This record gives sequence, structure tokens and C-alpha cells, in this order.
Amino acid sequence: MRPIRELFYWVPNFITSLNLAAGSLAVFLGIQGYVGIAAACIVLASVFDFMDGMAARLLGAYSEIGKQLDSLADLVSFGLAPAAIATSLLQLAMFGTIRPLLEIEANWMQWFFLLSALMIPIAGAFRLAKFNLDTRQSENFLGLPIPANALFYASLAMIIEWGSNRAIEHLILNRFNLLTIIVIISGLMISEVPMFSLKFKNLNWQKNQIRFLFIAFCIVLAISLQLYALPLIILAYIGISVVQKLTA
Repeated sequence: MRPIRELFYWVPNFITSLNLAAGSLAVFLGIQGYVGIAAACIVLASVFDFMDGMAARLLGAYSEIGKQLDSLADLVSFGLAPAAIATSLLQLAMFGTIRPLLEIEANWMQWFFLLSALMIPIAGAFRLAKFNLDTRQSENFLGLPIPANALFYASLAMIIEWGSNRAIEHLILNRFNLLTIIVIISGLMISEVPMFSLKFKNLNWQKNQIRFLFIAFCIVLAISLQLYALPLIILAYIGISVVQKLTA
């Protein structure tokens, strides 16, 4: 019986490994300019990230190695992968094309914009380290969760790859707008702003009212705006959390 029990502990770890594999693929593709497919890999990684936690809860298979593996996978999938996408978007914004970094001919200001993408994994690393040590985040979060950070950049990449609204594309492919996004989103990850969790412990309306309303809002937004709803959902999550803090 004990070997079977020990096998259970590797189920969530295996799923976490799939998260890491999808995130690594997103890095490889994102830095080469395949931002749409890289974004899809980030979405897949987020599904695996949700599934490994669910598997751990269902099987009671919590372990210290699983906790550390989860953080390492998240740093790649939700820290480094969106930075790769952001780097390619910045190249498109400034040069209209994507080239290997060592082949880019740019002035110091352009390099400043390109290297600003490094703030994403650095802030993500601090975010994960803080989450692992902070006992105040057992039910909700302090700071923007790193998967939300990654999904925001993934949503921008999907719009650029598969969207048809030129005005929105021009808005995204502006180096000053991208730099502002990087600074604000990275800052939110390491901030003390309370962010509500979407994990349900029960289906009680009073205890989960904000979660039910947010999910309903996301469904309506997705139906009405489709692809363009994705970044707005993340912004709405941030906005609702900030309003909750200001009105608390």
C-alpha cells in the first residue's frame, strides 16, 4: 500500500512537469517571434498549473519537493515566457520585425526598451519567493499572481497574431505603452495590494460572491468581445481588487 501511496505524490509533480514543458516551449517560440503559439503554450501551462494543485488536493499528495518544483515551473512559464513575448512585441514596435538579439542594430535607448522585459522574470521571482514564505496568503493574494501576469502578455500576443483591429494593434505595438505595461504589471506582482483568489472552498454565495460575479462578468465579456476580452479580464481583476482595497 505504501508504494501506491508514494506514487500518488508523483501525480501532481508530473503535471507540474507538463507546466514546465509548456512554459519552456513558450520561451523558445516567443523569443523567435512566434508569439501567438507561445501565448497558447502559456495558456496550456496555466491549465497544468491549475490541475497540479487540484490533483494535490484530491490525492492529499502535498510535498515539499512539489512546492519547490511548482515555483520553479511557474517562474519559467509565467515569468520568463511572457518576457520572451514582451521582447518580441518590443522588437515589432520599434523595428517592425523580429531578429535574434545579437543581430539587432539598436541605439542605447532602444536597448533600454528591449531589456526592460527583464523586469518581468525578476519581479516574478520575487513574487514567488514572497508567496512561498508569506503565511498571509493562504486564502487570497498580496500582489498580482504570476499566472495573471503571464496571461496578460499572452492575451496581447494573441491579439497581435490573430486580431483584426488595426487601431488596437497599433495601441499595443507602441514601445512606450509596452514599457508602461511592463513597469505597472511587474510592480503589481511585488506590491502589497490584496488580490482575491478564484479558488472555491465551497459554493456558499455569501463567501464567494465576488468570485461568482467575476466569473459571470468574464463569461459576458468573452461572449461579447471574444479575443479582445482577454486583456480586459485581467485588467478587471486588478481593478476590482484595487477597489476592494480602497473601500475596505
